[in-house]
Amino acid sequence: ASAQGGKIINIASLLTFQGGITVPAYAASKGGVGQLTKALANEWAKFGIQVNGIAPGYIETDNTKALRENPTRFAEISSRIPAARWGTPQDLVGATVFLSSPASNYINGHILVVDGGWMAR
Repeated sequence: ASAQGGKIINIASLLTFQGGITVPAYAASKGGVGQLTKALANEWAKFGIQVNGIAPGYIETDNTKALRENPTRFAEISSRIPAARWGTPQDLVGATVFLSSPASNYINGHILVVDGGWMAR
């Protein structure tokens, strides 16, 4: 790290906070990302390094293609998102810019959820 510190943004998931249907290994790994984010935030704060994460909700990517192509699962998931739509990769830009900027200088060890309101339900 430089004398000026730095910022690390880990990519977590909604499954950092919830169990996953049929994907326990993925849920466990994302839970680990959340705890690693907190541990490193504590350890590296003395060096001026903030470690935070972003937990995307259901985003239209290749990784979610099978879910989107399954009419039943797509309807179940979509009905729970208060924003009434799946996110796009562009929806993560604001959170990334914020956590990378001086505006977040006093934020450390936080996982910012970008999910259209999924976790609010």
